[in-house]
Amino acid sequence: MRDYLAHEVRNICLLGHSGGGKTSVVEAMLYFTKATDRMGKTLDGTSVMDYDAEEIKRGLTVYASIAPVEWKGTKINFIDTPGFLDYQQETEAGLAVADNALIVVSAKDGVQTGTIRAWKSTSKRKLPTIFFINKMDEENASFEKSYQSLRDHFGKSVIPFEIPIFEGGKSIGSVNILKNKAWYYNDRENAKEVPASMMPSVEEYINQISEAVAMTSDDLMEKFFSGEAFSESELLQGVRTGVRSGDIVPVYCGSSIQLTGIERLMDLIAEYFPSYGEKGTIEGFDLNGKAIKLHTNENEALSCQVFKTIVDPFVGRISYVKVMTGVLTTDAHVHNIQQDKPEKINQIFIIKGKHQIAVGKLFTGDIGCIVKLQYTRTNDTLATKEKPITYPEIVFPQPMLAMSIWPKSKNDEDKMSTSLQRVAEEDPGCRLDKNAETGELILFGLGDQHLDVIVNKLKSKYKIDVELHDPRIPYRETIRGKVTVEGKHKKQSGGAGQFGDVWITFEPTDSLDMVFEEKVVGGAVPKQYFPAVEAGLRECMLKGMLAGYKVVGVKATLVDGKYHEVDSKEVAFKAAARLAYKAGMPAAKPILLEPIVKAVVTIPEEYTGTVIGDFNKRRGMILGMELNNDNEQVITAEAPMSEMMHYPTELRSFTQGRGVYTQTFDRYEAAPQPIADKVIAAAAKDKLHEDDED
Repeated sequence: MRDYLAHEVRNICLLGHSGGGKTSVVEAMLYFTKATDRMGKTLDGTSVMDYDAEEIKRGLTVYASIAPVEWKGTKINFIDTPGFLDYQQETEAGLAVADNALIVVSAKDGVQTGTIRAWKSTSKRKLPTIFFINKMDEENASFEKSYQSLRDHFGKSVIPFEIPIFEGGKSIGSVNILKNKAWYYNDRENAKEVPASMMPSVEEYINQISEAVAMTSDDLMEKFFSGEAFSESELLQGVRTGVRSGDIVPVYCGSSIQLTGIERLMDLIAEYFPSYGEKGTIEGFDLNGKAIKLHTNENEALSCQVFKTIVDPFVGRISYVKVMTGVLTTDAHVHNIQQDKPEKINQIFIIKGKHQIAVGKLFTGDIGCIVKLQYTRTNDTLATKEKPITYPEIVFPQPMLAMSIWPKSKNDEDKMSTSLQRVAEEDPGCRLDKNAETGELILFGLGDQHLDVIVNKLKSKYKIDVELHDPRIPYRETIRGKVTVEGKHKKQSGGAGQFGDVWITFEPTDSLDMVFEEKVVGGAVPKQYFPAVEAGLRECMLKGMLAGYKVVGVKATLVDGKYHEVDSKEVAFKAAARLAYKAGMPAAKPILLEPIVKAVVTIPEEYTGTVIGDFNKRRGMILGMELNNDNEQVITAEAPMSEMMHYPTELRSFTQGRGVYTQTFDRYEAAPQPIADKVIAAAAKDKLHEDDED
């Protein structure tokens, strides 16, 4: 593969609903251009793109993968991304380095949830976009229905550039609207006249294209409204301008399996999609956070952004980069701007699915990978020390599904933590959190399938068996009443004894911690024993009397006591404080507190009633609702944490994958008695089980 400059590179992100055939489209292009010698398939393990064991097992894309295709003097870097929401972090990485988008739609299913999500992503980023209606060879395929559903959902900018020719219920060729010519699959080389029966449709579509082209310039608009037809050059130039601006979104069709429509789709990409170099400049930030611009060409100082990381047990760290400016060369000395560390470039590769092809350099706009960088992680910028720049970080989805993770074997306990850190470095869609209170290691993911992939990766890559459980809810305990009790510790076993006697008042307070005071009169308890009393109480407050949860909101006041000049010691007063705690807390009307979270849910408006009703079932409360800029409903609500454990999966289910949410801890509230009774009973059962094991 020869070197390609910035104006010759096209970076295309493939998007769409899972099962639409995104991967097979890339496989078809690789095969058509003779970059591979056969059409790869995911399920039989021959796919260039879906090569990971998890992808082969599941029959779908899990990880973003890259394949360069050389076509008519251009290098097209296809970034194949997952359509399934559980792997959205991979899609975000692909979108971050793409300059254009290809959304693949099934001719049988038309617009689906993944199509809508893809369109939303490309619109937000203002990426020039093409729709490819795939699987035209399959039963019940309908170009008209699929196209109409695209236009209904996404507006008049969506216009077909190619339509299928059907005969006997099968697609036998296609008509190119712009060229007004027909091609048949049994004679791909020679253009034919458009069938007379299709001319009305062709004229209707050419009018739609002309109307869209007219919007690209005042002169063309004037010509259009005067009723004058555009020349072929005006039409082509107007389309080129419209596609680049996003005012025109072409629709093509074909079958990746049959290799139909693939050639002209590549033509369209090479001819109409802008190269990265056409941006002219790219904006970043200097070391002081001030916005700066660099030129997107090879003469500019080097800068690269790392958008994906793989930690290979044999090779080490593999950093996927996009060259934002300048030229990346082997043996170059660069600087990691975020880490303020030097890095040496030892080897540069371009990636074709699972294959890495060594190259000496990468030019502006191109995508490749670097191995064995010491300090560099995803979202870091590599640049020169003389001209430092950082680029906006890729915003990955927040993982909300939490599970506690435990090794099945004690031998795996030490290895598990290290391996999970490596997994988290590769996967920005997961997060680890050690809960000091419960002792659990919590793994956060985007969904059940995402967590399942992580568990399988730990087993296959790091040889560690783990199991997932619902994490313990961090309940709290407090009191509602006031009580004064005695705690008396007396021990005499020959020689020096132990004696401590305290009277302590327990009462509620607003503080989340225990508040300790002393109001001892006349030296009934010497001052040197006050810290021991406090320490004894604080130790007890870590484990409540109801269900063993931390006690909060309690004020403990030492009001009286007794001591012995010989036998009184700190340890005795500490023990006396514990006895007072055990005597006083049950009498002070203890209650269980449950954590309340605040959730912000974003959904299409038609699901508003469903979401509100669901929160009512979860003992929740709606705090507010408003429409965002995308005309989606944003619902702010609160609910007990225990009711939200599997909410990410359930929200996705009843909104067909179109609902997203975040949640944060808000406060503690008294748990209803039936809930408290269940928690207390479960704690008693667990304690009994522990005692039996002992």
